[in-house]
Amino acid sequence: MIFRVRADRLVSLVLLLRQRGRLSAATLARELEVSTRTVLRDIEALSAAGVPVYAERGRRGGFALLPGFRTELTGLNHEEALALLVAGSRRGAQAFGLGSALASAMLKVVDALPESYRDTAAGAVERLLIDPETDLLSRRQTAEEVPDAIVAEVRRAVFAGHKLRIHYAAVGRAPRWRTVDPIGLVTVRDQGYLLATRAGEDRTYRLSRVLAAEELAEPAQRPDRVDLDRAWQERSTRFRTGGDQVTVLVRVNPARREDLVGTALAVLAEATEADGWLRLEVTFQDSRHAEWALWQLAMNAEALAPQWLRTSLRNRARDRHPLRSAVLS
Repeated sequence: MIFRVRADRLVSLVLLLRQRGRLSAATLARELEVSTRTVLRDIEALSAAGVPVYAERGRRGGFALLPGFRTELTGLNHEEALALLVAGSRRGAQAFGLGSALASAMLKVVDALPESYRDTAAGAVERLLIDPETDLLSRRQTAEEVPDAIVAEVRRAVFAGHKLRIHYAAVGRAPRWRTVDPIGLVTVRDQGYLLATRAGEDRTYRLSRVLAAEELAEPAQRPDRVDLDRAWQERSTRFRTGGDQVTVLVRVNPARREDLVGTALAVLAEATEADGWLRLEVTFQDSRHAEWALWQLAMNAEALAPQWLRTSLRNRARDRHPLRSAVLS
């Protein structure tokens, strides 16, 4: 594993020098996320392997490759190159902890392009924007942060077909360990989900709520092949219609949107009203969960429907905060 990591880093170092020309040891260290001493050792290893890298002294010095050192992926046409670069601009890889790997892969793709395609393909990508962080109403689409070590462990278990032990914090419950049979990973609007089974029952886990993960040696009990798109559609349908879940229509201060969305199970609809507040249709685990979530937002949210929730919140406010009750009435 250590040798593979270093080999990948050496390739990335060569590609950085190919595409950007002369770079200092400090710049290379920053790009590769290693120390300058490691960069110097890598430069020595490349030279010993016959790669024509040389040092230029002086204040503007650094390391560079002799002109003409490259490889070409001659079978790739312009449209194929453009498709790869556009795919590489999507943020979904971040949800699975593959952001750095994707960046490295795109670096290799660009370097391997025939020179006649390289500039035009890169220029075309500048004219396309995929999944921006904000929409036309300036609502920020926030990607969930999941530690790379956790995602990597989950990903390994999924690909290897091994059982997975996760420390999971379900909404409104204390975190606890559980062992699952992983089936696949899904990303929706930069939020990652693990599809799995537990004791033979379908389960869906939000990656941002996985606090720790451990791949086990025991093989997972799962089919050899899976239609992940169909599985996701079936689970989404059951999720929206099953159990004691409740759907709530609520007005919320934009500054507290993430607090609301972070506790809800799903956002079914969203719109911005004339006063700047947001109107959301959201799903909660049950009536108790809905009441708790809206109560935490105090005066920054207003339940519009169903009526039983409005009544419950008003009664709770009357008992604890008479002034707040008057506002809710």
